[in-house]
Amino acid sequence: MATGQYLLKMGKVMRGIRGAITVDENTTQAIGVAAQKLVEAMLTANNNLAIEDIVSVLFTVTSDLNSAFPATAVREIAGFSQVPMMCALEIDVPGSLRRCIRVLMLVNTCMGPSEIKHVYLGDAARLRPDLI
Repeated sequence: MATGQYLLKMGKVMRGIRGAITVDENTTQAIGVAAQKLVEAMLTANNNLAIEDIVSVLFTVTSDLNSAFPATAVREIAGFSQVPMMCALEIDVPGSLRRCIRVLMLVNTCMGPSEIKHVYLGDAARLRPDLI
């Protein structure tokens, strides 16, 4: 049985979980701590989501965060070394929130869209008040 058919039989579908966090300073340590904190909060908020259910993680950072890749720090979390991750630069919109890491985590889950808990920490909480 193909993986997709197996997931449907088990009641799982792929869903996206959004998250964001602001970082106090543009350092490797600050970016790493913030990225790990955000990802761990996303897992916890979503019923302690199993790492095996994570399909991939996309990070974006604002242009003022260029000291480190968030994915590098997240790979240090147990089990994440095999999760496909990618980092990209966020569009530099005038007046947008600065020093911000955003995340889109794709997961296989039985949760419905309304059950997904999106996580916005620090000043990033103002980005999507409708989701939190």
